Amino acid sequence: MSATEASTKISIAWIRRDLRLEDSAVLSTALKSGLPVQVLFIFDHDLLSELKDKSDRRVDFIYQALSDIQKRLVAQGAQLHLYYGSPLEVWKKIIATKNVEQVFCASDYEPGTIARDEKIAKFLKSKGIEFNSIKDQVIFEKNEVTKDDGQPYTVFTPYKKKWLKTLRSSDYKSYVTDFKNLLRTKKKIWLDLSDIDFKKTDMVFEPPQFDVSLIKKYDGTRDFPALDATSRLGIHLRFGTVSVRQCVQIAIKNNETWLSELIWREFFMQILFHFPHVEKKAFRPEYDNIKWRVNADEFQAWCEGRTGYALVDAGMRELNTTGFMHNRVRMVTASFLVKDLMMDWRKGERYFAEKLLDYDLSANNGNWQWSAGTGCDAAPYFRIFNPEQQQKKFDPKFEYIKKWIPEFETAKYPKQIVDHSMARIRTVVAYKKALKK
Repeated sequence: MSATEASTKISIAWIRRDLRLEDSAVLSTALKSGLPVQVLFIFDHDLLSELKDKSDRRVDFIYQALSDIQKRLVAQGAQLHLYYGSPLEVWKKIIATKNVEQVFCASDYEPGTIARDEKIAKFLKSKGIEFNSIKDQVIFEKNEVTKDDGQPYTVFTPYKKKWLKTLRSSDYKSYVTDFKNLLRTKKKIWLDLSDIDFKKTDMVFEPPQFDVSLIKKYDGTRDFPALDATSRLGIHLRFGTVSVRQCVQIAIKNNETWLSELIWREFFMQILFHFPHVEKKAFRPEYDNIKWRVNADEFQAWCEGRTGYALVDAGMRELNTTGFMHNRVRMVTASFLVKDLMMDWRKGERYFAEKLLDYDLSANNGNWQWSAGTGCDAAPYFRIFNPEQQQKKFDPKFEYIKKWIPEFETAKYPKQIVDHSMARIRTVVAYKKALKK
């Protein structure tokens, strides 16, 4: 029997980083609760207020993804409710107007979101409402993949081996969504982008697509930025418009290297969960002794793609223009800022956080600490990318570079702002000095 808005008690499916209806652990579980289910999303004022650019493509992406969900729920006779504000205050208003018995949401693993959820769970419990946090954005979470003594892994390779050893087909089986228990309502609680102080952008939301032929060749083509050879699913995994279970199903059938990338994603998530200090400090405390250089002009040159190192500059210009940067180039640009310019990795991490469409705290932090040598690595400071050698290896015909630097090989292209050989020595000396303290 279909549910109506007049039902006395309801369950709420609070979607956050799981912006989809298919293969949704949250929605599927909520719909099995036996109560009519209302789906809602909260635009978090606390998070949005930190975004400087009010034409942020990521916010527009979220909005368009939500609009797509709304159309499909309306076709089922239901509604997606949108709210804007501090999450706890929004929940207080919701509970004051609805007879809620249970709340379902996807677990999150960032320090800030964990603290937010703990406050909301405490409030809901005080009102006699059950708060259910469900694993959805990963295959394995928290303590599901640990060393034999129960301690978390801090090195990727043994983590990957244990992850694969633990994996069963049931771990990546898709959830079935039965919409019959949605709360049937015509009451619309909706917002425009202007209501949350943001503007429409050139972002066009398109449902995720799997190019299986590309994925099959991924291990051989992924390092060449001139090729359109990456899945471009980063933003979809970030906001949950695609299910990680579906990705793993396809990876297992088609490419081991692509599967490894998905495991790296979970590795960095569990690092952040178990070692939350990495959000603001080095994973290895001794690396906080490094004396970083401060040079505003050089940092600005890096940000704008004017360093004189073509692969670095092409990457930064691609990032600034599109919100995307090829993964190989991300490593090169990050290494250049930290190892050539000797600048604090946190400055680069923050810049990427502002610009990347697929920005994810755990992955961004993990990759920047990997590049800086301050994270999970055995012999970190010896790995210093030579940006010119990287170009010769991965963009030998300058195809990627010329796409993003039209003035390349002309007098208008800037001279190199630092000598790499000198910078390499300077970095090794600085790291050794810091580690002696």
